[in-house]
Amino acid sequence: MRAAVYDRTGPARDVLRIVELPTPIPGPGEVRVKLAWSGVNPSDVKTRGGVRTTTLPFPQIVPHSDGAGVIDVVGEHVAPARVGEPVWVWNAAWGRPYGTAAEYVVLPEQQAVPLPAGVDPAIGACLGIPALTAYHAVAVDGGVANKRVLVAGGAGAVGQYAVQFAKLHGPTSIIATISSAAKAALATAAGADHVVNYKTDDLAACVLAATDGHGIDRIIEVDGGVNMAQDLALLHPEGDIVVYGSSAAAVTVPFMPAITKNVRVRFFIVYNLAPAARARAITEVTALLAMHRLTHTIGARLPLARIVEAHELVEQGQVVGNVVLAIAD
Repeated sequence: MRAAVYDRTGPARDVLRIVELPTPIPGPGEVRVKLAWSGVNPSDVKTRGGVRTTTLPFPQIVPHSDGAGVIDVVGEHVAPARVGEPVWVWNAAWGRPYGTAAEYVVLPEQQAVPLPAGVDPAIGACLGIPALTAYHAVAVDGGVANKRVLVAGGAGAVGQYAVQFAKLHGPTSIIATISSAAKAALATAAGADHVVNYKTDDLAACVLAATDGHGIDRIIEVDGGVNMAQDLALLHPEGDIVVYGSSAAAVTVPFMPAITKNVRVRFFIVYNLAPAARARAITEVTALLAMHRLTHTIGARLPLARIVEAHELVEQGQVVGNVVLAIAD
């Protein structure tokens, strides 16, 4: 099968290449998915670039955790009826050397989720990390019903889904931070009641005005390393900050502002969700997909052969929305 691989970390142009690999065969409890689309996420780019570590866990890696396609072979103990089923997959490259940047991937069958009829398969490659991250950030710890919510980066791949899930969960108001008029339009279309340009606006003043002086009850944070002190200033007492990303390896939490407001800070990574939390997120996301209640922004669709360009687009933040690769020419 054709696949993209790397065997060392570094710039995309230096380490990524297209090769031929043996086509995998599913074992007991596994399915093989003939992939149509592979999603490119910031975590994929950071892992390839060696941002967290330059030591690879495997001699060679096929990148990307998200993808979509059709089950073409099942292993022992898997219902034969699953053959031919359109699916989206999650955690393909988490703790494994074989991700979705390939013609086929073999996974435990629970990691291949049925894709509802009528859903563009390319959207299936946008769910495992962006949509499930957004859902958990909104729903965790009692959710956001009757709360004032701030979504940092409300036009991003995760942020747009977070705004939508928050709207569906009934908060009092949703504020999204953005950095351009185009991104403001996307966040507003997703359901944000207010948008604030963090580059040009006084964020604290805008938040106070939008919440009638109350402040924020939950912040869904894309960059805890940069925004923690600012987040604490925006929070109402007993508020919480749900952090799913950081551009810095260490996150400093100012003690007095946090303790005097009785603030709760929750960190999570979508790869490591508890089984019950993941099952809930998958069930809810699938139901909303089936009802066509979600909107999706795919900023770039490129062929697998242009994986280097795809990684660079994500790395440089040049695309609003998700970047996906078409596996077939």
